[in-house]
Amino acid sequence: MTAANRRRISEPCRIGQTLDLLGGRWKGSIIWWLEADSRRFGELKRLLDGITPKVLTGQLRQLERDGLVKRQQYNEIPPRVEYSLTPLCRSLVPLLGTITAWGDAHMAGILRARTRYDSRNG
Repeated sequence: MTAANRRRISEPCRIGQTLDLLGGRWKGSIIWWLEADSRRFGELKRLLDGITPKVLTGQLRQLERDGLVKRQQYNEIPPRVEYSLTPLCRSLVPLLGTITAWGDAHMAGILRARTRYDSRNG
């Protein structure tokens, strides 16, 4: 490993900050559903089986705060709000594809390692 690579890897703030943007159980799924089209809150709630309204609201607010999701409110009755990905978030989509491919390639081995560990450490 080169000195430049060691220095870059030794700066965990950048890695941690980037991973925090996507951390949590639901953010990746929210981004996945918004990639194709904008969606309303109720639609996202139906698509994300098991998420509570409180958690969905919190995750959307975090994504909006970080500049990854845009919230568009329309002055209609009844009120309508739609969520969509920002260009910044769209630049993350290829990275998410790479992470997904890595998971697909290695998850079986990770699950085996967990099973071995759990059987040793009860």
